[in-house]
Amino acid sequence: MNHVFYETFERHAHGEGIKGHSTHYCPGCGHGLVHKFVSEAIAELDIQDRTVAISPVGCSVFLYYYMDVGNQQAAHGRAPAVALGQKLARPDSIVISYQGDGDLASIGLAEIVSAAQLGAPITVIFINNTTYGMTGGQMAPTTLIGQVTATSPDGRTENMGQPMKVAEMIAGLDGPVYVERVALFDVAQRVKAKKAIKKAIQLQMDNKGFSFIEVLSECPVQLKLDPVKASQRVKEEMVPIFPLGVKKDISEEANIFEINRAPYEAETLLKEIGASSEASPRFAKGFPSHLNAEDIAIKFAGSGGDGAQTAALLLTRAGLQEGFDSTHIPSYGPESRGGTSYADVHIAKEEVLSPAAPMPDVFVAFNQPSLVKFAGTVAPGGIVLYDSTVIFEVPELPEGVKVYGVPFSEIAQNLGKRILKNVVCLGAFQAATQIFPEETFLEALRRGLKPKLHEINFKAFAEGAKAFREKYGK
Repeated sequence: MNHVFYETFERHAHGEGIKGHSTHYCPGCGHGLVHKFVSEAIAELDIQDRTVAISPVGCSVFLYYYMDVGNQQAAHGRAPAVALGQKLARPDSIVISYQGDGDLASIGLAEIVSAAQLGAPITVIFINNTTYGMTGGQMAPTTLIGQVTATSPDGRTENMGQPMKVAEMIAGLDGPVYVERVALFDVAQRVKAKKAIKKAIQLQMDNKGFSFIEVLSECPVQLKLDPVKASQRVKEEMVPIFPLGVKKDISEEANIFEINRAPYEAETLLKEIGASSEASPRFAKGFPSHLNAEDIAIKFAGSGGDGAQTAALLLTRAGLQEGFDSTHIPSYGPESRGGTSYADVHIAKEEVLSPAAPMPDVFVAFNQPSLVKFAGTVAPGGIVLYDSTVIFEVPELPEGVKVYGVPFSEIAQNLGKRILKNVVCLGAFQAATQIFPEETFLEALRRGLKPKLHEINFKAFAEGAKAFREKYGK
């Protein structure tokens, strides 16, 4: 075998006919050639069973449909971080991060710079076609001056910044051992591209360090050129801006990069953060289906500094402790204090399918603007809980929604620390929803907050629950 492609590509026509042997790339696109060179290098180096390919968002997102190796998809721009996780967890694996210019040079710039500076032995293949190819042809960091894109309809100007020379930037860091820029526009360049890719992978096999290959590639569709003219454009317009060749090669004198697995072992990490691998005690008798049969959505909202995010995290921890799938997704305003901040929590009997809570079963408001903004989104028959210290008017709510006001801030102030209002809120939340027993929340507070704060937090929780019961008789 001289490549590691699947015999048929099941994504296309269920693997049948000519489509089952064709990639989804447009005619003249460089991705297909680079896939070929990567797969041939893997086969020639006999590392198919050790290789893990990381594909993020972009035209290369479906790499896993084509290469019969270990595959993992990463979030947009995050492939280097995922690649490092793979390498540190399994140092004997050969990890290849395959990214485009919008993904790597824009959205994931911090990730690639940090990974490169660390110098860990992974291989990065960077496809530079000077545009966001998959998402409509927007201007990328590598877009040429004068190039027309969806977001530079009159052409990129100097006021939009110069094209980013990524290979040179990576080569200027201390971590990488080998950086080269190659192209695909003729046979000679393709031979050099394949050699560079194979060398980058070989250096990883030798544990020499971080390697980075930038490939100048064609994108005929977004550039509105036929394949021949797209190749000419790479040679005539891109190469003068992005000169080909080796930008850094210290691989001969580079030392072996030793990966000490111990710091990344689960037990070591847990110990460092003061956590334990022991199972949490469970107090609930079952899933709280009185709130929702399968998946309970909760939203906390208030001003920045109200503690909505911490309350949401503690509730998420409580759900996990009880053995349910639980998620928390934050949304911050522009200010760390005073701006809008809300958090969505899901606690599911089996699996959370989406972390967002556009129609929460339970909504907790720490201030008036948050109540006005989100109260109308509560699911029919749901619950609204608010801080009656600062909220004096409740807007019209969907039919059947139950509304409870508890003075979180006043109770916290009486305890001597206004910052405790989010823990007071959790006490009232537990009493209002009966989502889990009080012991579940106390265990979450014990595990999620600093030990020296346990006593005051337990008291704040108890006061919140007491205030709700005294007012509403539950």
